[in-house]
Amino acid sequence: MHKHLIALFIVAGFAGHCSGASVVQTNSPAVVKTNLPPKWDGNVAVGITATAGNSDSVMSTAKFQTHRKTPSNELTLGGDAAYGETGSTENEETLHGFGQYNQPFSDRWYGYVRADALHDGIADVRFRLTFSPGTGYYFIKKPQTSLVGELGPGVLYEKLDGEYQTYPTLRMAENFEHKFNDHARFWQKVEFLPEADKPDNFLVNAEVGVETALTQKISLQIYVDDSFANKPAPGRKDNDVKLVSGLAYKF
Repeated sequence: MHKHLIALFIVAGFAGHCSGASVVQTNSPAVVKTNLPPKWDGNVAVGITATAGNSDSVMSTAKFQTHRKTPSNELTLGGDAAYGETGSTENEETLHGFGQYNQPFSDRWYGYVRADALHDGIADVRFRLTFSPGTGYYFIKKPQTSLVGELGPGVLYEKLDGEYQTYPTLRMAENFEHKFNDHARFWQKVEFLPEADKPDNFLVNAEVGVETALTQKISLQIYVDDSFANKPAPGRKDNDVKLVSGLAYKF
């Protein structure tokens, strides 16, 4: 049984720049008007897990996400990668990126367009591209708690086990987050992608985690990432699970 030391994550964020400001003189205290561009909130994380002794292994990870929200729309971009070896045998090789644009219709309803790209060398997925437009709804929309559901058609194009495949899919997704206070939160999300005319061929991507602030800028994160393919490439397992724990640095 291998003993794994979970790596620390160092997270760096970036914010939008200011393009100008003007002050209006009144009898009351000065009122500042700004024409700031939409603010981007982002983070980037890297980590390394290594063991030595009866088993020598190493795994490095990197993760990036940035988000912009305005009164009229919302845009999220992100990506992650992982590479690992046990002894001289490769046991992890993934690269994933995504983008999602949301257009609100009302306080709770919105339309979205999402695209994902994945490479998983261990699962013999040379590439997998998915595209899905759809509709989202906030079942719960509070400052401390949110529960969102998304539904829409899609299309998947991939090279799996050396063969190219293209087929229509459905996309059903759910995202939950609860902030216990300003220092701790819990999140959970799942995405279900069945082939439209062959529902026994499906993909499930899920994540559940907790985050606790240690200081104003540093927090502890622990989460589980699970990817399931009901029909994997021949000779490959249908389920991949990662347990990630580390420190996140935000600014």
